[in-house]
Amino acid sequence: MRQSRVNTVDSTVERRTAEAAQARTLLLVLVCFLLGLAVGAFWYYRATNRHSTNVGEAGSKLAESTKAVLKTLDAPVEIRFYSLLDPASTSDALRTFAGRVEQLLSEYEQEAGGKIKVVRHIIQSDADARAASSDGVKAFNLDKGDACFLGLSVIYKGQKESFPQLSAEWEQALEFDLSRAIARLAGTQPTPNSPANLPMPDNTSIEEVKRAIPNLASISVAEGTQILRETALRDFKTAAAEMEVQVKEAQQRLTEAQNGKSEAGQQAAMKHFQQVQAEQAEKLKQIAARLQAQIATLERIKKQ
Repeated sequence: MRQSRVNTVDSTVERRTAEAAQARTLLLVLVCFLLGLAVGAFWYYRATNRHSTNVGEAGSKLAESTKAVLKTLDAPVEIRFYSLLDPASTSDALRTFAGRVEQLLSEYEQEAGGKIKVVRHIIQSDADARAASSDGVKAFNLDKGDACFLGLSVIYKGQKESFPQLSAEWEQALEFDLSRAIARLAGTQPTPNSPANLPMPDNTSIEEVKRAIPNLASISVAEGTQILRETALRDFKTAAAEMEVQVKEAQQRLTEAQNGKSEAGQQAAMKHFQQVQAEQAEKLKQIAARLQAQIATLERIKKQ
């Protein structure tokens, strides 16, 4: 009988230990998921606004809106890609991101059927560094060694638009921005879903843009877009900081429930954590969507 009670106690301890371990594992997964949201916030805009990308068609993963722009090109577009990264002063993550950008540009080449030519500068040299600076690409890591460059310029019939420094934080918006730059330079007719064919933005959207860009009349679309992106990034960082605080609070509640060995308490704490996850995901999604709406409004205003 005593042995039976011991076995029962051991079984209970093992079960509670397993439950606690499972809860900690789930917590870790959720924390990692939220951190992933912080790193790739603009994925949400891309995921909900890619206009039914057809991955199976010729292996292309480009958005339908991008394909529409490329089909309207009446002359070649040259994209100069500068990925001059010193391994001693740049991270593996940054170099991996640069590789993904190069893959995206390869998809543009494939989809455009000869109308897009990508010139790749990927080996550091004085000549390439001078070319990058001449094309408006910004040097960085100057205090750590050789100057590094990660950017691109788009050239069409002698006109040029540059992306001074590409950032992994904005990766999911890169295709959107690049396609718009090509469309602006080529002067292509807007697609059915483009801002020029939409009704005039409401007063609220216009006021948001004017507040963010007080000197709206004296700046270009590219300059205004950069200002809007910087404003959105500040909002994103604020949301990420709030998320971190809420995650810590939710983690503390779950730990207390585990220590109290209350199954109902653990379930309630986990439910709260999942609610935090959903709310923060929605907030980041809204920031990304608002940015793209503001860019569309800016372009619509400047077309008048």
